[in-house]
Amino acid sequence: MTNGSTTHNQKVSGSKIIGKYLKNLPENPGVYRMLDRGGEVLYVGKAVNLRKRVTNYSKFSGHSLRTIKMIELTCSMMFLTTRTETEALLLEQNLIKQLKPKYNVLLRDDKSFPNILVSKTHAFSQIKKHRGKRSEKGNYYGPFASAGAVNRTLNQLQKIFMLRNCTDAQFNNRSRPCLLFQIKKCSGPCVGKITENKYSAAVKDAEDFLKGRNSSIQEKLALQMHQASKKLDFENAAIIRDKIHALTQIQQHQGINPKGVPEADIIAIHQEGNSACVQVFFIRGHQNWGNKAYFPQTGNGAEIQEILEAFIVQFYGNKTPPKRILLSSKLENTELVEHLLSKKSSYKIKISYPQVGEKAILVENARRNAEEALARKNSEHANQTKLLKNLAIALKIKTPLNRVEVYDNSHIQGTNAIGGMIVSGPDGFIKNAYRKFNISPSVAQTGDDLAMMKEVIYRRFSKLSSIDPTRSNEAWPDLMIIDGGAGQVSAVAEILSDLGLNDLNFIGIAKGEERNAGKELFYKLKEKPFSLRHTDPTLYFVQRLRDEAHRFAIGAHRAKRKKSNFRSPLDEIKGVGQFRKRSLLSHFGSVKAISRADLKDLQSVEGISNKLAKNLHDFFHEAK
Repeated sequence: MTNGSTTHNQKVSGSKIIGKYLKNLPENPGVYRMLDRGGEVLYVGKAVNLRKRVTNYSKFSGHSLRTIKMIELTCSMMFLTTRTETEALLLEQNLIKQLKPKYNVLLRDDKSFPNILVSKTHAFSQIKKHRGKRSEKGNYYGPFASAGAVNRTLNQLQKIFMLRNCTDAQFNNRSRPCLLFQIKKCSGPCVGKITENKYSAAVKDAEDFLKGRNSSIQEKLALQMHQASKKLDFENAAIIRDKIHALTQIQQHQGINPKGVPEADIIAIHQEGNSACVQVFFIRGHQNWGNKAYFPQTGNGAEIQEILEAFIVQFYGNKTPPKRILLSSKLENTELVEHLLSKKSSYKIKISYPQVGEKAILVENARRNAEEALARKNSEHANQTKLLKNLAIALKIKTPLNRVEVYDNSHIQGTNAIGGMIVSGPDGFIKNAYRKFNISPSVAQTGDDLAMMKEVIYRRFSKLSSIDPTRSNEAWPDLMIIDGGAGQVSAVAEILSDLGLNDLNFIGIAKGEERNAGKELFYKLKEKPFSLRHTDPTLYFVQRLRDEAHRFAIGAHRAKRKKSNFRSPLDEIKGVGQFRKRSLLSHFGSVKAISRADLKDLQSVEGISNKLAKNLHDFFHEAK
């Protein structure tokens, strides 16, 4: 792979500047970048033949309006040659993910999907939810579309097969059965309530179900229920009946379960103007394991083939693809994408476009869902845009409000203090942009809400200013809403002034008389407080934003408080990490016993040096 770039007079742009690169370009596969006057990347593209591809851009005719606009803005280009077209495709997607160019298709959701793992690290297998790399020994089933779907399935599987979900360490240290055994969600292998052979048979049944062999399991359970009834063992028969019911519930929740498709991802796209929705259905073991809608950024009007190809390559960047992918629209480079995905996997990937039969029905169902999801989103977007426009008018802000940040703090008398920031835009709440701030104890202990807000604002904008001093990033807010009145507004103004950010728009919102909703007062710097009509939709919108900030902040505070309740005094001792803590507790049995131990006993623990033993002893014993 080689790297090359050329700079030209920044006053020249468009097809003329592009044409000047042609004489030095090779006829090799590679990746090109188109840059604007400020050096920002407009577009990243791949090419089988760099010279041929760039030649097309040097001709002004035969392009879409989107491409014409992109060419007009181009002031310079950069090039990277590769050995193969597959390498070029992979490099292109890596650069798109890194640079986020304006005219490229961008998949903004990059989360991994949850799986069900039947662990094989122990004679009595554990069943649990798993995310991320499949490094643990065991059998993986997934992906599921959501954590909720995994949790529901696991809950029902525990009712049916009574498999353990405790860790190996918890299993090995049990002396009596846990609550799950009492409520008949675990067979109690940790205390010998079931033999290894019987437990292994239950594990096999659970895995057969996850593989789609559920009819045989239902038949087996029905036979067991019948036999129990014949023996007048009605209690056991009722338990088995509940298991059959739980099995049926899972199947009902799954909806469409195709008989002719054992494993596939079904991907369909619907486009309207400059917006598109991609719907993904997961079929595993002849079962529908959920679906998810994506709304990729379409690069100012990209065509369906480009959107779908970019989506697939980016989507499977950190996910394991199935052996078969069914698509609603043909890709421009089907074989290339197949080769790339097969190269990343240990097996051959097949992309197909079914026209008739069960597979075609599945694809059409996914496409219809994509159409409906896009219609809902466009409707919500229109409403949200209108609310943001009305809010700007109410606050006399002339610029559009594409990003609104709302701040709130939560604490109890200064303990476990948390600052919360939520973000909203034309598409609603932007939850991946939410931030929480652990307020320093020295500030929190004072109980001074103004000082806490100052710290949150300072940390937020000092970091943002250092990362993006030119303020070209979309992370800068068009409006900040502060939970509080005149005092909070003055405190925020002071911090922003110190940072040289006097032009940022911000307001405070405080409850009015008797802290009743509908009587809120709005505070702007050096202006009298004002209110909105209690039936004004804009007021309802602001209330919704404030309530979301409050929910997020108090949730983070409660999580921090809960965590602190379970903190051990050992956490406060420098040099005592998880391994040494485990060694100490295994040796002595409890923190109380550690606190009573003499120096020699502490020194005898594996992994505890003489120096650390002295620190431990000194921590628990006052100097005499």
